[in-house]
Amino acid sequence: MKFLKWFFITLLGLVLALVLYVTVIFDPNDFKPQIVDLVKEQTGRELAIGSDLSWTFFPSLGIELGQITLSNPDGFKNASMVAINQVVAEVALMPLLKKEVEISQLNLDGLTLMLETQKDGRTSFDGLAGEASDKSNAEQAKSTSSASSGSSLARLDIGGINITNTKITNIDNATQTEQVFSLKELTLGRFQLGEFAPLQYEFTATLPDMSILSRGEGQIKVAQDLQTITINDFAVANKVTGEGLPNGRLQADLKTSVVVALEKQTLNLVLSSFSAANINASGSLDIAYGQKVPNVVAKLEVGDVDLDAMLPKHEGEQAKEAQQTSNTSVAVEPDLRAMKSVNLDVDVRVKSVKVANLKTQNWVMQLVMKGGVANMKQLSADLYGGKISASAEIDGRNKVASYQFDKRLSGVDIRALLIDMAEVDMLDGKANFNVAGKGSSLLPDNLKKNLLANGKFEIADGAIHGVNIPQMIREAKAKLGGDLSSGASSSEKKTDFTSMTGSFKIAKGIVTNPDLDMASPLIRLKGAGTANIINEALDYKLTTSVVGSLEGQGGDNRDALYGVEIPFAIKGTMSEPKFSLDTKALLDSKLKDETNKLKDSLLKKLGGF
Repeated sequence: MKFLKWFFITLLGLVLALVLYVTVIFDPNDFKPQIVDLVKEQTGRELAIGSDLSWTFFPSLGIELGQITLSNPDGFKNASMVAINQVVAEVALMPLLKKEVEISQLNLDGLTLMLETQKDGRTSFDGLAGEASDKSNAEQAKSTSSASSGSSLARLDIGGINITNTKITNIDNATQTEQVFSLKELTLGRFQLGEFAPLQYEFTATLPDMSILSRGEGQIKVAQDLQTITINDFAVANKVTGEGLPNGRLQADLKTSVVVALEKQTLNLVLSSFSAANINASGSLDIAYGQKVPNVVAKLEVGDVDLDAMLPKHEGEQAKEAQQTSNTSVAVEPDLRAMKSVNLDVDVRVKSVKVANLKTQNWVMQLVMKGGVANMKQLSADLYGGKISASAEIDGRNKVASYQFDKRLSGVDIRALLIDMAEVDMLDGKANFNVAGKGSSLLPDNLKKNLLANGKFEIADGAIHGVNIPQMIREAKAKLGGDLSSGASSSEKKTDFTSMTGSFKIAKGIVTNPDLDMASPLIRLKGAGTANIINEALDYKLTTSVVGSLEGQGGDNRDALYGVEIPFAIKGTMSEPKFSLDTKALLDSKLKDETNKLKDSLLKKLGGF
């Protein structure tokens, strides 16, 4: 017992002697010149420590620093790259002997970073570290990571962390832009391993075209073995303002929980709620980042989405200038080879989507991406009384991406679709449509030029709007009969039909339809022609045959033009088609008919010869 007594007395005496030496004889400020010189030697920068260094040794080991600055390289606008007002850190000394870390408080106040990029590409970070130190740091980090994976602290207790008044300014002299990021406050409450601690922050950013204010708070926990980090009920509120945003502002709020397993190298995120621009969503995200190619599995449930309301509206000259800028800008082929760097499995459900005035409901999208190839296994939605379903594949392994697709429409109100999608009021009826194709390049012009596709369509109980073919034939017939007073009719310009079918091919920007077949109670149309999807030009020819009474359905007598084929043409553009009847061909048919009648009459008179 006496031995233990004298052992502890001796140990305490040594500790007191050390403290007496450090606090009375040893002055840490004596090393300030050496520290400044070392920084100058290693980086070429000027380090200044304005206030004296102060230490505490018992019962806590602590340091307080203040008025610290680190200069920018010569020739930069701002003299200082880093400035710190005050740093305070205190660690309880005795618990360290038992592998227990007890920190009363960590404070960092007034951190200012002034970062610059010069026109010649030089930055504020140039010269701070060389290749050798980078390699050394990497090896040290790897060694530390390996060591930490097999160790744990007996206890970690932090009274609190408080970071205040942090400001980062990023100046790019090449683009004449400035970005300012301010962390007003980041606080962590009483923190212990295995226990949740309160975390909150307030952050602002001023960018050339917008400003951001973000606030967040939640609970964070680090497992006793330091291998799992859990964040619960983290609520974030963001407010973005800028001229390019709808109504000049956007409010985005979310609530989420995150679990990061460091040893397994996985991240699991649950998005309890998300709301922005009247869009509400929820879902989950699972990431396995330990492999060479990370695996990401995402599921998302989204409410009503109105993309039109989110897009800025240009009017008058602004719209004209925007269009001119778009036309003169040089298009760049999207490089999708980065798709090889991640594997995705995405499942998205959307209640409704409105974009470019096109309205759809009940979207389901299932996408799998692996090895640089994205496979859209399912894309379906309700569309204007019918259904749309599609599958597609995009191969991004090469510099110029290639694609293939298969798309089907069933029972769709084609008139409502065309009016909303392209402001084209040309066709009416219930449409069934399928097309399969392939191509390369994702540039808008190349999409049209390189697309190769085949398809079929069928429209039932519909109408062609903008032209009344029976009325045009009636007027032409009256003129041929000598009634030159017959003029344009005021009847509705619409041609009803019971069915319209056909097939088409797309190549080099030209849609070719060789077999249009339209049937109605009065006429029968067969046609062929082309539509240029690059300049929207139409070149279409129809052959019209009268199969009923031109006076309407139910006529008793066969019409005089029954069976006569009349050429009919469609020119103009898709948005402004122009219809015309070939009256010369109609006259030729009429003369041919009269000639045949005269021939029959003569044969009868000659006894049948």
